[in-house]
Amino acid sequence: MITDMKNDYYQVLGVEKNASPEDIKKCYRKLAMQYHPDRNPGNKEAEERFKEAAEAYEVLSDDSKRQIYDRYGHEGLNGTGFRGFSGVDDIFSSFSDIFGDIFGFGGGRSRSRTAARPGADLRYDMAISFMEAAFGTLKEIEVVKYETCQDCKGLGAAPGTTPEPCTRCKGRGQITQTNGFFSVSTTCPQCRGEGQIISDPCHTCRGSGRSKTKKNVSVKIPAGVEAGSRLRLRGEGEQGDHGGPYGDLYVFIDVHPHEFFQRTGDDVICRISISFIQAALGATVEVPTLDGKEKLKIPRGTQPGKIFRLKGRGVAHLRGYGRGDQIIETVVVIPSDMNRKQEALLKEYAKLSGDAVD
Repeated sequence: MITDMKNDYYQVLGVEKNASPEDIKKCYRKLAMQYHPDRNPGNKEAEERFKEAAEAYEVLSDDSKRQIYDRYGHEGLNGTGFRGFSGVDDIFSSFSDIFGDIFGFGGGRSRSRTAARPGADLRYDMAISFMEAAFGTLKEIEVVKYETCQDCKGLGAAPGTTPEPCTRCKGRGQITQTNGFFSVSTTCPQCRGEGQIISDPCHTCRGSGRSKTKKNVSVKIPAGVEAGSRLRLRGEGEQGDHGGPYGDLYVFIDVHPHEFFQRTGDDVICRISISFIQAALGATVEVPTLDGKEKLKIPRGTQPGKIFRLKGRGVAHLRGYGRGDQIIETVVVIPSDMNRKQEALLKEYAKLSGDAVD
């Protein structure tokens, strides 16, 4: 038999089962004031009572959830997706209107009313060698960006001082103008929505809470990367405002050309020169590859422009296993300067072949 271990929500708030929504809200406000974490710093029991009261109010202030609870108890709420609250900040976000009424500015917490904004993305242009692109490498770069000012710890106020609540908006970051039944809230022009005034700004960051800093970042260049590729390093951009997340760092790759190899996709292309004698009679020659020199057999009667292919000697596949091929084009070199003996032998060859020569 499964027993319900949670306290009865009506008992938690101290109300009767037929209590009106106004009575439920009134009792909850009283408990929230009593057990609020800011009034009980470090008191885990008070924090648990605070969360318990918020959970009870979440159910009993909602007509549909209250009906389910009255009929089936805590077990009945499991099918509605309600799981209570994961933490105090979760409660603040759910009942911002309640805490605004109680404390006047978002739960009594000394947070800025300005919305958090993600930090700016940064760009870094990196040039690497042909071989580094083919096999990958690890580079360390220096990035200049804005981060939390170490002198004021992000407060923006000079060390030894603290920001003060804005006198115009009373720390809310907004001012409300009422006309009859209508109320309009606008950003406070005095503190610009911050809810606080810095009378003595930090000299390092000039009150912004952020200052420029240099940071070394390791960048892993994957094997097979091409010129024009863009690498994204999450969270290595600038710090966001008002607790916002860091931006990203984008590294744009440029690849220096190679003096011997060219690249097409994941294949590398090169040209080798052979003599007309080697082309005619065949030979074994050494060919440079990305991994070092390798022997290549030239068959007898090889024609100019003949293509040879070395499997798996190209660039690594960026998204997958294996490598491309090395494509070798032969260039037959005709001698332009021969000695008399060489010339005599060739004329003898032409005579035997029936070729007319000068």
